[in-house]
Amino acid sequence: MLAPSDLTRDHVLRAIRHIEREGIQLRPSTVYDLVYKGRRYPPRPVVQLAYRLATDQPEATWPLPAGAPTNGLLEQLDFTVAAKRPTLANSPLDGDVAAQEAMRDLYTGPAPESAANSAKQATSFTTDTTEVEEPAPSYGTPPSAAPYDRATALAELFISEEKLDSALAALQRRRNLILQGPPGTGKTFLARRLAWLELGATDSYRVELVQFHPSYSYEDFVQGFRPDGKGTFRLTPGVLLDFCRKATADPERPYFLLIDEINRGNLSRIFGELLLLLEADKRGPAHAVRLPYAAATEPRFFVPENVFVIGTMNTADRSLAPLDYALRRRFAFVGLEPEFGVRLQEALTATGVPAMVIQRLLTRLTELNCAIADDPELGPDFQIGHSYFCQPPADPNAAEAWLTLILEQEIAPLLDDYWLDQPTKAAAHKKRLLAGA
Repeated sequence: MLAPSDLTRDHVLRAIRHIEREGIQLRPSTVYDLVYKGRRYPPRPVVQLAYRLATDQPEATWPLPAGAPTNGLLEQLDFTVAAKRPTLANSPLDGDVAAQEAMRDLYTGPAPESAANSAKQATSFTTDTTEVEEPAPSYGTPPSAAPYDRATALAELFISEEKLDSALAALQRRRNLILQGPPGTGKTFLARRLAWLELGATDSYRVELVQFHPSYSYEDFVQGFRPDGKGTFRLTPGVLLDFCRKATADPERPYFLLIDEINRGNLSRIFGELLLLLEADKRGPAHAVRLPYAAATEPRFFVPENVFVIGTMNTADRSLAPLDYALRRRFAFVGLEPEFGVRLQEALTATGVPAMVIQRLLTRLTELNCAIADDPELGPDFQIGHSYFCQPPADPNAAEAWLTLILEQEIAPLLDDYWLDQPTKAAAHKKRLLAGA
């Protein structure tokens, strides 16, 4: 049996790579964290796994207790063990994480062992987190992945089978897709379902969602210097670097980055050199570039071939400039429209909404959207989407009041904004919309 003192740094690194590659969720430690390459890990479960992999015994128990004995051994192997700080684990505000090796490597990279051994370890080895743990956070943990297939998608999406096939084909062809349309047409909902369809499961580990806004920057998305708790600035990876690191360590499976409201940010500033790296034929290490903030000795950055990007774009926001043409040509675009037809009618009927309420909803919103689309100051991009009405009450008797409140509190104020300089016109449309309420 391997003695604790015989455990090497390579054994521990092998365990960390295994945890990252398999997406193993470890319960956070109570007092101390093992800090490595910008991430925190509970020390004893990591050493436990390293011990089992080193001895090739899935049930082996690490003989040293948590705390000073285990932490001291890790420090002898040149690892950093830090006391837990009152910040979120792995957040960019964590000074100990940023300090670890100055973020020397952008990727952990795949483990050296063969694919066969990796598969064996994924099924044979587990981590023991019961001895060093603390209560789960109040916001809970991500739900486990459930199977997701085409039939499930078509049952909950308000698009035709042909449009679904078109979106999937565009995603495979360009690897970058933007879903565009008026507000409330289910763009973000569809983006997540497209990712799930490609993954075959509702796998939250391989899907990352971010939302752009006017204050979002290159430093947030790619890499930049950020303040830490000690009053200094440290080079910190952004969302994209962390996500690409995960994807690089698992090259055989696809990963999806979802960017909500992609046109609300300053895209040229946010993406930077990604204008080149996002292209489908510019993926992989052969096209790696040096990041502006990176030292000359650091590995160059690339977007892995298994990363897909799906953005959503609201076409009704007057405050937004058109997309940069250099960025636009790197995406495929799929338009979404309001669905106040048979599909919505069937969905509402299935939930028990009375037929008279459904008819009132479909008739009023269809008329309103026609008026908006025909208005030269607005147009089709400003139509009202169906997502306002996709969550009817469980009690059919409350459906009438539910519809009236949505029309009064959500749709009517929007019309005041649409016809801000024509209040009489806005009042006339609101009157027709709410007639009989």
